[in-house]
Amino acid sequence: MVILGIESTAHTASVGIVTERAEVLGLATDMFRPVRGGIHPREAANHHVEVLPGLVRRALDTARVRPTEIDAVAFAQGPGLGPCLRAGATVARTLSLVWNRPLVPVNHCVAHVEIARVLSGMDDPMLLYASGGNTQVIAHHSGRYRVLGETLDIGVGNFLDKLWIALGGTFPGGPPLEKEARQGEELLPLPYSVHGMDVAFSGIYTASLAHAGRGARRPDIALSVESTAYSMLTEITERALAHRRRESVVLGGGVACNERLRGMVRAMVEGRGGTSFAPPPSLCVDNGAMIAWTGLLALRAGLSVPVKASAVDPRQRTDLVPAPWRRL
Repeated sequence: MVILGIESTAHTASVGIVTERAEVLGLATDMFRPVRGGIHPREAANHHVEVLPGLVRRALDTARVRPTEIDAVAFAQGPGLGPCLRAGATVARTLSLVWNRPLVPVNHCVAHVEIARVLSGMDDPMLLYASGGNTQVIAHHSGRYRVLGETLDIGVGNFLDKLWIALGGTFPGGPPLEKEARQGEELLPLPYSVHGMDVAFSGIYTASLAHAGRGARRPDIALSVESTAYSMLTEITERALAHRRRESVVLGGGVACNERLRGMVRAMVEGRGGTSFAPPPSLCVDNGAMIAWTGLLALRAGLSVPVKASAVDPRQRTDLVPAPWRRL
C-alpha cells in the first residue's frame, strides 16, 4: 500500500508518500516566510495554492511512483488556519477524484503522534507535542488520544515567534532564538506558569519584553525564555508520566527540534528509568509524510470519506477524533 499525504495546516505546505512499512519514499516541502511580522492566513494559503501542485510532482518523482500506484490520498483536516487547511484539502480532493482513489481525513496532532510512534518503535508512549499553534501532552486511552495537559493561551511556538519578532527578528523565531540562547550567560527572572497539568506563556512574553526595555542582553533573554518555558513543558510531561504510569515519551512538533528541550525531556525520562525519542527534524516539523502514514493507518481501519463530507475543521481537537487502529 502506498499513500500520498498533504500537510497545509499553517506556514508549511508539504507532500509525502509512504508505504505500509513506514518507508518515506518521497517528501517535498515548502515553507511560507513572510517578509515581516507573523503569518497572515490568506497569504500563507495563497502560497500553498501556488506551490502544492509542484510539490506533488516532486514527491512523485522522488518516490519514483506513478499516480496509478497511489492507493489513497490523505490530507490534514484540522486543527489549523482555515484558509491554509482549505488549500490543502482542495488539492487532495482533486487528486482523489482524478485518480479515483479514497480520500482520508487526518487530524494534524494525531499525525505527529503516529509518525513519532512508528519511528521510535514504542507501542504506547506519551507524546509531548510542542509546535506553533499547539502545546499538548497526549496519551492514548480507549480508542482516542487524550489531552492530559495543554497551553491555556498560545502555543509555545507562536510565543517564541511573537517574542523574537518583538525583539527585532523575523519569522520563524524558534531556530534563531535557540542559536541566540547558546550565547546567554545570565538567567533572568521570568514567570513560571504551570497550572496543574496546563501551562501559559503570555506572562513570560510580557516579562521578557520588560527585561528588553531595561537593557537586558538578547542572548540572556533567549536563554532565560528557553530554560523557563522548557522546564514547564518537562514538568507537566513528568506529571503525566507518573499519572499514567508510563515509561516512554516521544516528542513532536517544530519546537521539539530544539536541542535544549530534547535534552531536558531526555534527562527527566532517563532519570525515571524510561526512554525518550524525537524524530529527525524533517519528520518532527509539519510534513506530508506524517499525514500519509496516519492516513494509511486510518484507511486500514476502514476510515475514508466522500468529497462532499471532507470539510476541514480549524478547531478540531485531538481528543475528539477516533483512532480505531489502536487496539487498547
